[in-house]
Amino acid sequence: MEAHNRPGAREAIFAQLIDAGRTEQVTARLTDAIILGVLAPDERLPSESDLARRFGVALITVREGLAGLRDAGLVETRRGRGGGSFVMKADAPHSTLVQARLHGLAQVDLSDMAVHFATIVEGCAQRAALHASEPDSDRLDLWLRGADFATVAGARTNAGGFYLELAVLSQSARLVRDLIRLQAEFGPLLLLGMTDARARRSLLASSQAIAGAVRANDAAAARQFATEQVRSLAEWLLNAKARVERGGAWDA
Repeated sequence: MEAHNRPGAREAIFAQLIDAGRTEQVTARLTDAIILGVLAPDERLPSESDLARRFGVALITVREGLAGLRDAGLVETRRGRGGGSFVMKADAPHSTLVQARLHGLAQVDLSDMAVHFATIVEGCAQRAALHASEPDSDRLDLWLRGADFATVAGARTNAGGFYLELAVLSQSARLVRDLIRLQAEFGPLLLLGMTDARARRSLLASSQAIAGAVRANDAAAARQFATEQVRSLAEWLLNAKARVERGGAWDA
């Protein structure tokens, strides 16, 4: 699904910030959005004044935050007619970035991150099932029908998008913030298994099961399906880590 067709995730990204460290929050919020695919490569960001209004911060705060993104190579500023700040296209291949991160993390760290991620996703699914109205479920089903899980890139982007949609339906601003942060930190690793077509089909099926439980307002089932989904993804990741440690390729 295209980034501009994910209103819940985009509203979460551009929600107003808390008081402390607002420049860093601008940088972190937009960085997360770029990593998660909510903001697509070559997408033009809202204007500085629009960002300041949406985040509830001063214009200088937005400019300093964007400067941090430029320094990190995540956005570029184009001058003249049609100019503005645009999301940069990634220079390094996904596999190179991920393999470097896998080398730098121990098995116990990956296991701990998976437990933390699962806890947040389970909470999002459970609360979504408790709070979702019929129109909410209709929108979630429509989102899933339009999401691409057939390709590797599509599955990685839309798996993260689905978690964000669940977080928004949970009606918990804290869960939304925690999920965004965790997805930026751990999501690219957790979704390594999307190189496997069977894993992509399984991910779509389990996402549909979660959506079905949300529609039925079955909180226990939604939580259980979410648990099983993240557990399956984590098992693939830990096996990939073991292959890398033996000198092999993570996507073997």
